[in-house]
Amino acid sequence: MRIIGGTHKGRHILPPKNLPVRPTTGFAFEGLFNILNNRIDFEGIKALDLFSGTGHISYELASRGAASVIAIDKNGACLKFIKQVSEQFNMPLWPLKADVFQYLQTCEPGFDFIFADPPYALETIDKIHAIVTERRLLLPGGLLVIEHGPKTDLQHLAGFVQLRVYGNVNFSFFEAVQ
Repeated sequence: MRIIGGTHKGRHILPPKNLPVRPTTGFAFEGLFNILNNRIDFEGIKALDLFSGTGHISYELASRGAASVIAIDKNGACLKFIKQVSEQFNMPLWPLKADVFQYLQTCEPGFDFIFADPPYALETIDKIHAIVTERRLLLPGGLLVIEHGPKTDLQHLAGFVQLRVYGNVNFSFFEAVQ
């Protein structure tokens, strides 16, 4: 895993092999950030990384100038790793051990960008969108991206703008619904 842009571009990060994660492929990751580069000015944004796993998305956002990135995961080993990397690179990252759905119900609104990479088999993936929309967690002009497998279709949800497919990795993009 490596950071592909920003102040830490080119740095390689080696997560422990025992983390219970399904990292986004390098091809899909680069494709995602090619799209995001044309949609988001990362400088100074407030971002939320849900089901953060190894923290790859969080590191990329911080490297590109995000003012703060909150990384949510239930796994303590994942969060410990994210904390170590963020401290090593002096990144504005705040790992938080929490259930994603409970966190979304109680967090303060005001995010410019929210990324969610839930387990592909999760039957309530669309609930992420529902809570983000109902609670207006995104700022006007904000963007929600949900990564999911090919069997999940989120195109009917409010604010949907595009679907990008990279093999078995799908990204559904949503603009803030006001």
